[in-house]
Amino acid sequence: MDREVWTRVDQYFADLLLPADPVLDAALVDSSAAGLPAINVSANQGRLLEVLARACGARRILEIGTLGGYSTIWLGRTLLPDGRLVTLEVSPKHAEVARENLARAGLAGIVQVRIGPANETLAAMVVEESAPFDLIFIDADKPGYTDYLGWAVQLARPGTLIIADNVVRNGEVADPDTSDERVQGIRRFTEALAAEPRLTAIALQTVGAKGYDGFVLAVVTS
Repeated sequence: MDREVWTRVDQYFADLLLPADPVLDAALVDSSAAGLPAINVSANQGRLLEVLARACGARRILEIGTLGGYSTIWLGRTLLPDGRLVTLEVSPKHAEVARENLARAGLAGIVQVRIGPANETLAAMVVEESAPFDLIFIDADKPGYTDYLGWAVQLARPGTLIIADNVVRNGEVADPDTSDERVQGIRRFTEALAAEPRLTAIALQTVGAKGYDGFVLAVVTS
């Protein structure tokens, strides 16, 4: 089995379970037109984020890594009018595209896009005593994942769900001799995850239109 099969299966489920969505389609089109890399989650993965957010009743969501706001829309749509989503993006250009996509989705009043290096923004949020988040989605630079996990735990509460994307890296994560800085970053992140007594976590491998990768799901237990 190969990526062609995985993509065909992805499309089969998307055709049945995901109705046409011009807003999400436009977000992808505009992101591509602006030159953003096509590293957003797939439609099926976006629906997974939506399902998880609804299942845990998230009222406050933190996203680390905005890109063009595609996954932000999936998550933001789960919130009630008094809900809040904060998404962090290092690139002003990406943030501008995301804000336009979010405005078209009717989420400008719910989503706050904060620009700057994530470690600096997260440190500021801890100082600001931002209210605990119910769901935290990490989908940014892989070498930074360990730091982001540390901040996520500080900004969480017991029961918070932490999701991290792109943790399998086409299977390379199992190679201790890898020279890929992104894979090394994920390995450090996973080791930190295993050593954190306040988290219960599992990694899930995925295949689909985006190839072979996976997610980490972790719940804060104390």
